[in-house]
Amino acid sequence: MTVSALPRGLLFDLDGTLVDTAPDLARATNALRTHHGLAALPFETIRAQVSNGGSALVTLALGLALEAPGHGEARQFLLDAYARDLATHSRLFPGLQRLIDHWSQAPRAWGIVTNKPRAYTEPLVVALGLDPGALLCADDLPVKKPAPEPLWAAAERLGIAPAACWYIGDHRRDMEAARAAGMTAVAVGYGYLDAADAIEEWPAELRFATPEALVSALLDG
Repeated sequence: MTVSALPRGLLFDLDGTLVDTAPDLARATNALRTHHGLAALPFETIRAQVSNGGSALVTLALGLALEAPGHGEARQFLLDAYARDLATHSRLFPGLQRLIDHWSQAPRAWGIVTNKPRAYTEPLVVALGLDPGALLCADDLPVKKPAPEPLWAAAERLGIAPAACWYIGDHRRDMEAARAAGMTAVAVGYGYLDAADAIEEWPAELRFATPEALVSALLDG
């Protein structure tokens, strides 16, 4: 895919877009299953739900809907299990280190906007040696994606106008947030999609099937 105008700012969703966190979240999800005397779920089954957050993983693991008794306790067990060991197997997707290294040089800049709470995001970012120019987490503002405010706050911290930023994500809400914020909405198909996700129907302006394709469009293209 050829890109006619390169952005000054790159903003990434975290899980499933910038960092492959599924192995560590799958371990925590299966720890919850084990705690309840259940067999482990296949990795690919868990991977498809990671971008939907901890509550979705609890529902997957135990069949407990969000409003069901015991859901909150189970979610906390899962998050505690994750927090104890959240960066053992998590890695940047292939090629993205080269991309963010390039976008760390002025006048370009990059950042992360995630619906993951800061208590889990910040230790992961530190463990991976990342240094984003802006880091907006689920609990930093009164609203989170698909609201545009976290994206606006990140762009402001980078000192770059929203119109000069790409927001890159692996979920429909990422595209909705980007469009609402006046940024270029970039969908990636290598993230944590399940069978019901139709990426071609998301309100994205650009789509990339692999991290290598994204990197090539921005660095080689």
